[in-house]
Amino acid sequence: MTPENSEESHPLLRPPGGGSPCGRRVFLAAFAAALGPLSFGFALGYSSPAIPSLRRSVPPAPHLDDSTASWFGAIVTLGAAAGGVLGGWLVDRAGRKLSLLFCTVPFVAGFAVITAAQDVWMLLGGRLLTGLACGVASLVAPIYISEISYPAVRGLLGSCVQLMVVIGILLAYLAGRVLEWRWLAVLGCVPPSFMLLLMCCMPETPRFLLTQHKRQEAMAALQFLWGSEQGWEEPSVESEHQVFQLALLRHPGIYKPFLIGISLMAFQQLSGINAVMFYAETIFEEAKFKDSSLASVIMGTIQVLFTAVAALIMDRAGRRLLLALSGMVMVFSTSAFGTYFKLTQDGSNNSSHVDLLVPVPAEPVDTNVGLAWLAVGSMCLFIAGFAIGWGPIPWLLMSEIFPLHVKGVATGVCVLTNWLMAFLVTKEFNNLMEVLRPYGAFWLASAFCIFSVLFTLFWVPETKGKTLEQITAHFEGR
Repeated sequence: MTPENSEESHPLLRPPGGGSPCGRRVFLAAFAAALGPLSFGFALGYSSPAIPSLRRSVPPAPHLDDSTASWFGAIVTLGAAAGGVLGGWLVDRAGRKLSLLFCTVPFVAGFAVITAAQDVWMLLGGRLLTGLACGVASLVAPIYISEISYPAVRGLLGSCVQLMVVIGILLAYLAGRVLEWRWLAVLGCVPPSFMLLLMCCMPETPRFLLTQHKRQEAMAALQFLWGSEQGWEEPSVESEHQVFQLALLRHPGIYKPFLIGISLMAFQQLSGINAVMFYAETIFEEAKFKDSSLASVIMGTIQVLFTAVAALIMDRAGRRLLLALSGMVMVFSTSAFGTYFKLTQDGSNNSSHVDLLVPVPAEPVDTNVGLAWLAVGSMCLFIAGFAIGWGPIPWLLMSEIFPLHVKGVATGVCVLTNWLMAFLVTKEFNNLMEVLRPYGAFWLASAFCIFSVLFTLFWVPETKGKTLEQITAHFEGR
């Protein structure tokens, strides 16, 4: 067994194989797997430019009204929740590689159905299929990347999952400015098709191969990825064939990471990220931004830049520090955002209904331009704070903290939690704002961000520089 301090002796981008070209194949394999999250991000971002395009369409092309547009945006999260359950089942039976190859099928099929859509039901069916693929990809890609990476770069490569998601979202926003909804769906078929080709040339993860008692193939995969077996700690597989049972939740090595993983996913969605993104274009309009349709592109660009920063510093700063810093930034920005709505709406807005997408200012917009720019600054700060911590790290930690023999079920539950929370927040936030008013809703999000910081400080372990086996041993008290 390799001592812990030797794991940190590798330079950040230097493979254990002494920097050989073979050792760098781990980056190619990670890129191939990360095309799944890129496709997932494109599918999420697709609805933003596609809905206005579909609203303008005339028969015989399908047309969206307010109700169907809401479902067109939200149904992908229901498909993804089902995909998380399916992915948790597939990843332990078919393997990590085959599961990634499988998710390309509903991606391409879903976008193909949308391209050929003649009515609203075909549009919703296509979105449901792409959502199913999103759920599988969001679960399997982090597992695959964490299991092929050596400790010195696992944070960097694991953070690239979220980086590719936000790049995919930004790509959909940018392409949507020049392409109509059908051609945009055609473009959505490209990343998963490319992933299918690349992943066919990549190996299965050595850890999964060991659970199948294929040690020779596992060593060959390790040699292909790292160029050497140096620095690899071989996991124990004596209990890996066991079927998951509820009785296992009595063990600290199981229930502790389970609670942490589920809580991380819940806090990520309760932070208010979806609400802030939904308000982006309206806030830019109130700030007299010349082209308010660029708001989503600007938000996407900020996400990409700061997620890239998080990926670069992840293996130096550590997970806990970035989570805590990210949470504190979001506390400040959501509080400021709530204050903006308090100042502009409280006592002046007599409307009993608050529309999530079109909030009604209390005074003429001209008198609120300065405050609106304060909201723009708070919004940009929130996006940056989210991207540097609570965006990428829950997905990274999910792939690191679970023992091998429960990883499929445990990560499936985490992904299911994430997508169900995303659906509930997306569909119910408007109702919440009717009850609490917009400022109350954002101050509630601020309170959840405070709880997320406390949870990080008291419960989340640091996994920087540790092997997956050392992380498992930590939870087991060894």
